[in-house]
Amino acid sequence: MDWVERAAELRQWTRSGTRAPHKPLLFLYALGRFQEDADGALRYSAVEEDLQRLLAEYGPPHRTTPAYPFHHLVSDGVWEVRTDRGPGSPGTGVRDLRESGASGRLVPELRAALRHDPDLLGRLARSLLETHFPPSLHTELCEAVGLELEPAEERGFSTVRRQQRDRRMRELVLTAYEYRCAFCGYDGRIGAVPVGLEAAHVRWWAFGGPDDVENGLCLCSLHHKLFDKGVLGVDDGHRVLVSQRFVGHSDAARIQVTALAGRPLVGPQPGVRPVAAAHRDWHTSQVFHGGPRPATAATATGTTRSSPGSTAAR
Repeated sequence: MDWVERAAELRQWTRSGTRAPHKPLLFLYALGRFQEDADGALRYSAVEEDLQRLLAEYGPPHRTTPAYPFHHLVSDGVWEVRTDRGPGSPGTGVRDLRESGASGRLVPELRAALRHDPDLLGRLARSLLETHFPPSLHTELCEAVGLELEPAEERGFSTVRRQQRDRRMRELVLTAYEYRCAFCGYDGRIGAVPVGLEAAHVRWWAFGGPDDVENGLCLCSLHHKLFDKGVLGVDDGHRVLVSQRFVGHSDAARIQVTALAGRPLVGPQPGVRPVAAAHRDWHTSQVFHGGPRPATAATATGTTRSSPGSTAAR
């Protein structure tokens, strides 16, 4: 098995589509640090705060600890841990990792392969990103872990893909929602070409989400990013959820985010099925952060936007 295949097949705890991106996040962080210092080790007590921040921002909604991937990634053959006493991890206890001086880094064979093949780092990173995270988060995730990747098309990177995405999904979803953001109604164009509108997977493609309209929403670029970050969601009544954890004091934050709470979705058009309950429930449990904000008086009546399957007032 080559290194890219090994990265794509990290052993993770799984159950009914539950997200567990702990190991991929640590692996990406280690690649970023390797790019900065190929010989440096990561002392747990020094990187714990960074790893906790990554898990809080890109991990599952419930609180978790970086101690687990720091210890368990060893079993995948890409990571090693040493303490002040010698080789081997002291376990998953946070106190044990801190007090033993535990440090981790990529295994010698992988470090040697990365030195021999400079393009390997990019292929590894893209495999981890494509397998575990939606495309809308790839660029900022690289920035968060300190990775600098050249565009894949310029370097001919090929990564492991479990299946080919359906390129028709974007057009099908945008048509179903009549080229309007389902959350805010934005419908900008340059001439006849829509700009700033994207087809968002509700259940992420990386977690078995199908490329069909019942798993899609037409969203503007801002709301697509906030949807994938767990700031926004969709409830059982096809209304917009806004996380209580979101904080924004500007008029822009209020108008574009907090005021959406409780607002009915814009679309889809008559005859098109709305987002399937199974995909909506997956997003709520695996991506959406915290409890939802209560609907404002202006949106609770549902008079400002269309409900699923009806045509919104223009």
